[in-house]
Amino acid sequence: MGSKKSIIINGLIVGLLSVLLVKYGNPVNMGICIACFIRDTVGGLGLHRAEVVKYVRPEIIGIVLGAFLMSYGKKEFQSRGGSSPLTRFVLGFIVMVGALMFLGCPLRMVLRLAGGDLNALFGIIGFAAGIGLGIIFLNKGFTLKRTYNLNKVEGFIFPVINIVLLVLLISGSAVLIFSQKGPGSQHAPILLALVVGLIVGAYAQRTRLCMVGGIRDLILFKDWYLISGFLAIFVAALLGNIAFGFFKLGFVGQPVAHTDGLWNFLGMALAGFGSVLLGGCPMRQIILAGEGNIDSVITILGMAVGAAFAHNFKLASSAQGPTVNGKIAVIIGFIVVALIGYFNIERSVDFKVKGDVNIEG
Repeated sequence: MGSKKSIIINGLIVGLLSVLLVKYGNPVNMGICIACFIRDTVGGLGLHRAEVVKYVRPEIIGIVLGAFLMSYGKKEFQSRGGSSPLTRFVLGFIVMVGALMFLGCPLRMVLRLAGGDLNALFGIIGFAAGIGLGIIFLNKGFTLKRTYNLNKVEGFIFPVINIVLLVLLISGSAVLIFSQKGPGSQHAPILLALVVGLIVGAYAQRTRLCMVGGIRDLILFKDWYLISGFLAIFVAALLGNIAFGFFKLGFVGQPVAHTDGLWNFLGMALAGFGSVLLGGCPMRQIILAGEGNIDSVITILGMAVGAAFAHNFKLASSAQGPTVNGKIAVIIGFIVVALIGYFNIERSVDFKVKGDVNIEG
């Protein structure tokens, strides 16, 4: 883990680059959003029916490859996995359901606030509450068990899949589907988005940037290291939005957002609850996957299926607000995550979270 200066610089870069992506075509307040971009990519592969969110996002590809190249160059790349893979898949699915109730991942939550979207405040409070709930289970001894070293080739598969997606995207392959309207039709040039992803992935790999880890460490240990990176993202994005004229303060009329405070709160609370049990936020899972962590790859697959399911069965919110199906899914999600937490508590020892036990973020 680097110095606080390094992660603040990382945050400033991520915030500025996020606004730059909006300047050159990405949706407003969505320079980078891991949940939204996984959803768009899944749509681009034809796995859901929502026509307005279909585009293979180069930013995700770049983040994976940036983390892979940095970890490999620093000799930190290691194929490992086997820690409750199906449970991680389910948790990834549920985290995506919560994120799509709110309409964004933790990173977009910060970027939305930096753009003046006050609805994000409910998300931030809910996210912190969900992490606090997860910490209760961690303190009682929650664990998804140990990981195991795997054949090194196993860790290369996910980066290679992303390279294949990049080739298909650049070639304009008929295999992929591209939205003609809506957020999926709004995107920065491929090369710019890819380069931004590479930079963000490389920096985040070095600094271990993770909002779940940041809030967790702040609550448990009063450690500001990780959260300082997100504070820097907010400041840089805020200044960038003001400079480019994207800043719009208020609750109503915000891009790709709704004004239902309760369900913004509950959606991100569910995302925070699931993420803390997984050991990291969606951004952190992408970085770990690039480093060769197959458990994180399984989590991302769970998120991808969750995104497809959410749009095929009307669980995802829209600018008009949450759906009835989405509300039911969030409530069920809380029950499932609580059960996962309860049945994975080690009762043979008196366990209390210390340091980074059971946490990848």
